[in-house]
Amino acid sequence: MIEHIVPPEVACFASRGDDGTTWLFPDEAAQMHGAVDTRLREFTTARTCARLAIAKLGLPIAPILRGAWREPIWPRGVVGSITHCRGYRAAAVAKQRDILTVGIDAEPNEQLPPGILEQVAVAPEQAWLATARSGVHWDRLLFSAKESVFKAWFPLGRDWLGFEQAVVSFHPTECTFQVRLLVPLPALFGGGPELLTGRFLVRDGLLLTAVVVPQRERVVSTVS
Repeated sequence: MIEHIVPPEVACFASRGDDGTTWLFPDEAAQMHGAVDTRLREFTTARTCARLAIAKLGLPIAPILRGAWREPIWPRGVVGSITHCRGYRAAAVAKQRDILTVGIDAEPNEQLPPGILEQVAVAPEQAWLATARSGVHWDRLLFSAKESVFKAWFPLGRDWLGFEQAVVSFHPTECTFQVRLLVPLPALFGGGPELLTGRFLVRDGLLLTAVVVPQRERVVSTVS
């Protein structure tokens, strides 16, 4: 499903569950030493999805290790993002010559646990959520959108981006959202004053979001 909200330059692979056909390279397995079984199976399936997505680009597969922030370390020339939630694991990758950065996230279409919304949403977002149409758990979708923003930001910024530092505006009819960052974007984004943009999909009990920045459309934000 994630393939429906990313451009054609981005290759995706997803799984609705874990099975015995997934596997890890020895170096990947070593990084998960001591993990509980459920976490190990989740990690293994997600890494397998990532390798199969890379293969769609016509590139050789290789270990995808974790960095100091637990972020995936992609092979040279590849950018990408991985997500997993209950019943869904997915990866989206692209060649760096085409795509500057990508972030994806998947969440169950359920209300956020008590107390989480106040940590995620700033005042304008909370005001909009109070008037949003029913049928979608917009609070969880907001959380997912900010997760996708962070995943797109981190490979370039190499620093934490707080929930309060990104203001999301949804456009339900178009299934898109805009993001105004309250901190300067990393210099690698280059370019003019456009906002970050993303797309979302609500299907089969899941909420999916994606933020993809093509190389030809690098952006910066203004600090408010």
